[in-house]
Amino acid sequence: MQISRLLRRLRSDFQLSIITLMGLFGVIGISPYAVYRLATGNYLVGSSDTVIVVSTVMAVIYAWRTGDTIKPGIYLATIFSAGATLIAINLGVNGLFWIYPLIMFNFFMVSPAKALLATTLVLTTLVGYGQLKPGSVFESDYQMVSFLVTSMMASILSFVFAYRTSTQRDQLQQLAIHDPLTGARNRRAMNEELKIAASIYRRHGNSYGVLVMDLDHFKRINDNHGHHAGDQVLVDFVELIKSSSRKEDRLFRFGGEEFLLLLPNTERAGLLAAAQHLQQQVAQHLRGPSGAVTMSVGGAILRRDEHWESLLQRADERLYRAKNAGRNCIVIDDGVDKTSSLPIA
Repeated sequence: MQISRLLRRLRSDFQLSIITLMGLFGVIGISPYAVYRLATGNYLVGSSDTVIVVSTVMAVIYAWRTGDTIKPGIYLATIFSAGATLIAINLGVNGLFWIYPLIMFNFFMVSPAKALLATTLVLTTLVGYGQLKPGSVFESDYQMVSFLVTSMMASILSFVFAYRTSTQRDQLQQLAIHDPLTGARNRRAMNEELKIAASIYRRHGNSYGVLVMDLDHFKRINDNHGHHAGDQVLVDFVELIKSSSRKEDRLFRFGGEEFLLLLPNTERAGLLAAAQHLQQQVAQHLRGPSGAVTMSVGGAILRRDEHWESLLQRADERLYRAKNAGRNCIVIDDGVDKTSSLPIA
């Protein structure tokens, strides 16, 4: 059960899986060299290998415990770059072979721009040291130029591959969590955000509220004017809600014409005020082919130890009460199975 949970986390977090995999390769690949060099008296390089191995283990553990993969990636790229440079300077030509896997490693660990910068610094350091002390790193200028050209080619190709992969991954991630029509986050993203909100509330006591909003008589727009007109109303609605909400509030497309707004650090009074403000903005500024468009709103505040699905269900129930009350109404749950209904004139 524990193993399957770990595998699920690796599948769902690409960067964590990369750090774990590269860390595993690093430990397995470098540990034997650290032991050998320490045993044969090459304490400087052996100590560098040991620092790299220990740092790798610590960074991977940190990434797993915190979920932060950016800091460990930068840390590992820095340690590996410094270690590989020191090893190459100390071992000469034999140490240069480690620069090529370092190039690949950096482009997996950090952003393409940072990896290119790290590689450039490593190559500049090696070439500069080689010029100051001829024969210490490179046996000849021809060898130095050959190494520089091949390593730069490897860096550029790695940069292109990493940049393209990063861009495609970002695009796929956007498609996975956003509604393609309106740009609001989709239901999959909503479920994850509600789970996180419930977890944060249990751990730190941060309050959360949700508003479920439904456009009144939206089906008439599609039936009378076509789906293109209805789609435009949805797009305008999302733009209006985003511009009328706080930056920390997050909007999701819950269903066809149903949307959910998650409001962090919000109590019931603030939730009611937000609902009234948004409903007024919609009534005043949202227009369809037949005129003004209104919305019904249901809301609820997250309770202690409440499952996120229960919060969603309570808010959804209040929405249907608002619709049954004649639409263009707000119904907010007050936590004791009573509601406040506020029609907008």
